Amino acid sequence: MTALPSPSVALDDQLCFALYAASRAMTARYRPMLEEIGLTYPQYLVMMLLWERDQQTVGQLGSRLALDSGTLSPLLKRLTAAGLVTRHRRVEDERSVSIALTDAGRALQERALRINEEMIGTLDLDRDEFRDLQQRLRHLTERVSAPVVH
Repeated sequence: MTALPSPSVALDDQLCFALYAASRAMTARYRPMLEEIGLTYPQYLVMMLLWERDQQTVGQLGSRLALDSGTLSPLLKRLTAAGLVTRHRRVEDERSVSIALTDAGRALQERALRINEEMIGTLDLDRDEFRDLQQRLRHLTERVSAPVVH
């Protein structure tokens, strides 16, 4: 049987704090690079999804980013005002809004790729370490997101 960590209330013993601190540090590292291209970190996440696959619904974006429409809608309005995306009601389903990249939004992808390149260098992980960390974090997210069974 595997030995579990001992319960503790010390902050440095908490995995949640280590993840919180790492997340804040990563976001802070991105901030100045994203400011140069006029994006916030949440806007950058939306743009990455659209660069992967253009013309997604608000629901699809929200689902993938785990954001509700109350959080996503103002963010998308700012991206629209910046001329990076368009929003329109889908003909096949009036309740659904489709988000599409503009030419300016597509052009931003090349600059964003340089940000990604810089962050990979900052982490100083080899390919296997990088993939292992990604996999462990995804696994942790799945475990924490799973319904609690009593």
